Amino acid sequence: MTAMPKKYPVFGVLVSATTYDEAATCIMEKAAARESCVSTYMPVHSLMLAARNPEYRAIVNSFELACPDGQPVRHALAMLHGRTLPDRVYGPQHMLVLCERAARQNIPVYLYGSTPRVVEKLGDTLRERFPGLDVAYCESPPFRTLTDAELDETAERFNASGAGLFFIGLGCPRQDEFAARIRDKVHGALLCVGAAFDFHAGEKPMAPAWMQRHSLEWLFRLCKEPRRLFGRYFVYNSLFLAYLGRDILRRRLGIGRNEQSTDEKDTRP
Repeated sequence: MTAMPKKYPVFGVLVSATTYDEAATCIMEKAAARESCVSTYMPVHSLMLAARNPEYRAIVNSFELACPDGQPVRHALAMLHGRTLPDRVYGPQHMLVLCERAARQNIPVYLYGSTPRVVEKLGDTLRERFPGLDVAYCESPPFRTLTDAELDETAERFNASGAGLFFIGLGCPRQDEFAARIRDKVHGALLCVGAAFDFHAGEKPMAPAWMQRHSLEWLFRLCKEPRRLFGRYFVYNSLFLAYLGRDILRRRLGIGRNEQSTDEKDTRP
């Protein structure tokens, strides 16, 4: 079994220094063996939510993988830890990588999230894009926290489906909180891919590749949804730059260089 990629603390949040291929290999091994694991994807927004919320940070730090979804997060790994990666590991793109492998390895997938129309459309899109892919079930859950009884019933459906990959599109931090609650009940890999459902179902456009490469996806999305995203990007992008500048300065001054974050311990809730 391939070892999970090493994690490094970025503002106290443990981020996996990994690539699309390495992360996919680890996930598919777990999926094939029907062993529980969770992968989440860290853009700036999610990273800063976790950095400022100890309970959410403990959840993220308990997962096997917390991939650098945003280019700024990838750059932070390089600046703070010298871990230069060839690219980020973008959740929506990684979903396609995993579906392609699942089709080749005959591992069914389960789609959980969004609205009934969107999740069904997503299932049809993935089947068409990846011939042979077995989309075992498409489920749109209630937009609220599940009761313990409902969670048990959901886990039973997950396991009864025969799927090895479970894509969760509930948005941050709700999808991570859900994954943390259900992970020990499910036999397979849970992937918290958020907006991937809307992108691949054709509900929202993805930023052009050149904008993604140059850390400008936020600008593309802001232009598409200015009223919803202006406050988020203004607050969290500003906080990210402030935290990064602080930690770079601390490292240059040798402050905390030899400290080991307690978050590197097992913080599974």
